[in-house]
Amino acid sequence: MGKFLFGYNRKKEGGSHVKNRIRDLREDADLPQRKVAAAIGITQRKYSYLETGTQPLTADILVRLSNFYGVSVDYLLCLTDDPTPASDSKQN
Repeated sequence: MGKFLFGYNRKKEGGSHVKNRIRDLREDADLPQRKVAAAIGITQRKYSYLETGTQPLTADILVRLSNFYGVSVDYLLCLTDDPTPASDSKQN
């Protein structure tokens, strides 16, 4: 199965917003990069690259981050300001 890549070169949403959102979620949870990286099954170095935009996000990593933080992928990609995952919002 091919990998889908979500880079930071999107003009309208702005790539810096995506990497800032990922960093902000981690910092708000008061977690070091190594703990988040271990929880989602990647190295701290790779996680650092994702936060800085050096390496693009894959669909797989987006799903893992979404599950870890309990937010929607759309929220991670700055497509919405509502962090509620779709399955949670349908239950309300």
